[in-house]
Amino acid sequence: MARNAAVERKNLITVCRFSVKTLIDHSCFETIDDSCSEFTNFAAILEQVLTHRLKGQVNWFGFESPRSFWDFIRVACSKVPHNCISSIENMENVSSSRAKGRAWIRVALMEKRLSEYISTSLRDIKTTRRYYEDGAIVLGEEANMLAGMLLGLNAIDFSFCLKGESLDGNSPAVIDYTPYLKFTQSSESISSDEEELRTLGSGSEGSTPENLGPQFITDEHSWYNKCKRVEQKFRLALEQKGYLEELVRLREAQLAESVAQNKIVLQRMEETDLNHKLEKEQLEFIILELQDQLHSFQSLEQLSAEISLSSTSLDPLHSQKEGEGRHENSKSDGKEDTPSLLGLCGSLTSMTSYKSLTSLKSSECLASPNAEINSPGLTPF
Repeated sequence: MARNAAVERKNLITVCRFSVKTLIDHSCFETIDDSCSEFTNFAAILEQVLTHRLKGQVNWFGFESPRSFWDFIRVACSKVPHNCISSIENMENVSSSRAKGRAWIRVALMEKRLSEYISTSLRDIKTTRRYYEDGAIVLGEEANMLAGMLLGLNAIDFSFCLKGESLDGNSPAVIDYTPYLKFTQSSESISSDEEELRTLGSGSEGSTPENLGPQFITDEHSWYNKCKRVEQKFRLALEQKGYLEELVRLREAQLAESVAQNKIVLQRMEETDLNHKLEKEQLEFIILELQDQLHSFQSLEQLSAEISLSSTSLDPLHSQKEGEGRHENSKSDGKEDTPSLLGLCGSLTSMTSYKSLTSLKSSECLASPNAEINSPGLTPF
């Protein structure tokens, strides 16, 4: 029983390795999508590997119901940063657990992270032992080989539609072993078989020319396969050459366009620099002109002020006003002259009036009007 389990594990890992190699070889010529038979076989093999010896789910009554590998992946891969677990759980058209697992395989391949998911889930030994029985592939030494094999799929660009019949959770995964059971005999083995036939039937007559027919047919078939492989490689190289030439033409056109745009930008920069220089010169000329006008206005103001001062000094009305202003100032100081003296003698500053006043005082001819009224005669002082 243990030997059968070991053989089963070895066969699944071997078939998985073959499917990965055929998938990588097929990706060189065609795009990998749901219609590719190699991918359909690979998805079925991976589903069988992840479902190998998976424990069932025990309900309240003690009965065990089958479980999908998605239940294990959902828990074990939840610690992967930026994982796709929540997005798959929220898909509307995917309801069953098996369909969610198949959708996860396709999303992980498109993200180029399938190996990362598998290696992270296998490192969680506690969760793995909780979901798998002893002797499972994910608990044995083959698990590390599985993560290493899936790493080569990161070089393939996958394109899947997550709304097709491939996500049907009701149909089981069926593996097609026929692509891996083909046996092509090499030229060395053909020669060894021919020698054995010659040694065994050296004495018989029908062993010489008639037995050479299958050899020529096999050689022709092998040469045909070699020519077909060479032709496929030549087509691949020719497609890559055409792609590279088209890419070079595209880059040359982009380079020419960028050079033309660079010239236009440089020309615009030169024009803007020239315009800036002209504007700067115009502004400097305007500033100098305004400064000259300002100096001329200042000189005109000074000249008008001097002219106004000279005109006021020569005007007699202005001098009279100044004299009146001085008299007003003297009045405000309290030095007011007697109006009778001013009327009789005029200005005190003139010497003639002052002399006449003294002569009048000395002659004693002046008398008050009161004395004339009271006494009929004049009496001396």
